[in-house]
Amino acid sequence: MTDTPDFKTLLAFAHDLADAAARVTLPLFRNLPDIDNKATDGFDPVTQADRNAEAAIRILLETNYPSHAICGEEFGTKDGDDFEWVLDPIDGTRAFISGIPTWGTLIAANDKSEVKLGIMDQPFTGERYFAASGLGAFLRFDGADKKLSCRACSTLDEAILATTSPQLFDKTPQQDVWNTLSDAVQLTRYGGDCYNYALLAGGHIDLVVEQVLQPYDIQALIPIVEEAGGIVTNWQGGDAIKGGQIIAAGDARLHKAAMDILNG
Repeated sequence: MTDTPDFKTLLAFAHDLADAAARVTLPLFRNLPDIDNKATDGFDPVTQADRNAEAAIRILLETNYPSHAICGEEFGTKDGDDFEWVLDPIDGTRAFISGIPTWGTLIAANDKSEVKLGIMDQPFTGERYFAASGLGAFLRFDGADKKLSCRACSTLDEAILATTSPQLFDKTPQQDVWNTLSDAVQLTRYGGDCYNYALLAGGHIDLVVEQVLQPYDIQALIPIVEEAGGIVTNWQGGDAIKGGQIIAAGDARLHKAAMDILNG
């Protein structure tokens, strides 16, 4: 297998990676033997499922694309050539340990400048969201692939807004602008983690706003939203590839209206 494949080949391989992760995570969902805390102050959970799923992905990467770089949440970075795989074996570990099926395995590949493909896999519900540059975004469910499309929503007062937790903003300098934005929309929903972006790509919600994200939290979701017709940037309208403060919208007009508040 060549180390410089086309995007279709990479995407097919990424599906194999998601399958390998699911074989590890699914048996442990709602059946965890223990939970570790990575934080010295607060609670930052990690489980056997997180570690073993990333390890399973890395084994396949090292076997099939040994020259590619890797950036993973659990085992850090490995230098490599023009392609980099960015992995979050379980995005939403808090949901995972609570038995809530809004977590997902995130797998992305970038060429060191742009994210070229992304997968968000939720094996418990059987939903796999995926996209590759120029190839569209799809939901694979029950053996069929359905093309995804964000819905039109031009104004905040008609929009459904989602974020993982209000605690992302509480007691931060961004608390006031978040409250202003939340008050301006039709409906705000909490929880969801990576699942929010998939719902946005599917036309079910309109806006996702978060901060302090890591690259492995967002990269796989960028092509899924963008190939469905949406937009993903940081709060200043710049590239989201490095994480940080993120805004995703299904409609460019809504994106601008939200940015105006967040930067007001």
